[in-house]
Amino acid sequence: MSEDFELDTDDLKRRMDGAMANLRTEFASLRTGRASASMLEPVMVDAYGSMTPINQVGTVNVPEPRMVTINVWDKGLVNKVEKAIRESGLGINPQMNGTIIMLPIPELNEERRRELTKVAGSYAEHARVSVRNVRRDGMDQIKKAKSDGMSEDDQKFWETEVQDLTDNYIAEVDKALEGKQAEIMQV
Repeated sequence: MSEDFELDTDDLKRRMDGAMANLRTEFASLRTGRASASMLEPVMVDAYGSMTPINQVGTVNVPEPRMVTINVWDKGLVNKVEKAIRESGLGINPQMNGTIIMLPIPELNEERRRELTKVAGSYAEHARVSVRNVRRDGMDQIKKAKSDGMSEDDQKFWETEVQDLTDNYIAEVDKALEGKQAEIMQV
């Protein structure tokens, strides 16, 4: 039976890719002083009796580096969208112009930049933990196969495979964190 053991490395890669995708999404929501439509993704509007993402009640545009505009399709929702942005904790003060809401992105001060780098660091640590959890699952599968009679050479081979995969993803997380921190600290 031990000769038939084949660790599903594709599954481990898929799960580690999921951790990286989640990290990229979290990084995209961090404000860096530059306007981005993705910074509004976590904001939900109470529209038509349910919580709805902003991009489903209007068109989100970035006409210039420090401005995001939202062209709300339904006039009745303009005030609700404005309220949702004010209460979102993004630190942005919406300006109304008919059905268009303009969001001027203020310059980040040094203290706020440092806070954001710490937040980015915590996001990266969560991604590392997720990758390590996938690694642990893979190692558990190998240990179970070892108890079922897998040879020690096979065990070492698969453990090395899983560890190499983990090291690659951890390095990718670190690289993404470095890039995001540099982007945040850039004035």
